[in-house]
Amino acid sequence: MQFSRNLLTGKRKYLFVLILLSFIAVIYVAFHISDKNTFDFARREILLRQIGHELLLQSGDSTSRVLPIKKISENEYQISFEKELTFKTDSLLNTTVNVLAKDPMATDYVVNVMNSANQSVIYGFAVAKNKRDDIVACKGRKQPKASYMVDLKFKPTGTITAKKHLLLGSIPFLAFVGFIFLRSAKPNSTSIQESKDLGIITLGSVLFDAKHRKLIINEKTIDLTGTETRLLSIFASSPNEMIARNRLQKEIWEDEGVIVGRSLDMFISKLRKKLEIDPNINIVVVRGKGYRLEINA
Repeated sequence: MQFSRNLLTGKRKYLFVLILLSFIAVIYVAFHISDKNTFDFARREILLRQIGHELLLQSGDSTSRVLPIKKISENEYQISFEKELTFKTDSLLNTTVNVLAKDPMATDYVVNVMNSANQSVIYGFAVAKNKRDDIVACKGRKQPKASYMVDLKFKPTGTITAKKHLLLGSIPFLAFVGFIFLRSAKPNSTSIQESKDLGIITLGSVLFDAKHRKLIINEKTIDLTGTETRLLSIFASSPNEMIARNRLQKEIWEDEGVIVGRSLDMFISKLRKKLEIDPNINIVVVRGKGYRLEINA
């Protein structure tokens, strides 16, 4: 029994450590992914500016500016220009593919060139990791000079998806582990019932085996007499409560037909001595009334 209790205590500690480590791991991975994504997105914006710069050079413009990159959503960006420009569809495609090859997260994306005046799409193409899924039309055409902006929409990466799944998935996981921990921390009603059926009662760190008339602590066994067992059973049924002297005398000796006052004091003294194995357990005298089995937590 003592071994089982120690095993249960060890299990609780293990589960607590597991919860703590799981929580730390989730937080670490989430922040690590977040930091990496922040850096990669900042790097992506520079690459998008480079695309804009190359388009201006191909248009013969080496002085006007590429306006600040506009982030439409988590995976959509817009490149706009200070002045009008012209471009060749093949050049735009090649420039975009070559520049974004430096972005490890840009494996699948859609590019649309829009007229800034009316937001109409005048050209577009799609690039995929699997080249058979590329969609490229209207090759070899030069677009007239106008005010354009380039919209790039990227397919969400597995890293971002994993981050979301990790954060969302960790919540029920930690809740599940916490439930197991709390459940194991609570007294097991089945075990308690089994202990009662076996006549075993826990008193502090001591196990009271009424059926076999024994006290057990740290695998050490102390034998009890029949009278000591009956006496302790009464105390154990109402720990930390005063039990009247006449009740003890009546329940223990009445069946024998003789009630001796001094006998009770003698057995209380003997029982008290045997319970000294746990300093948190003591039988104290309630003057003029009876006795109380005190069990300090």
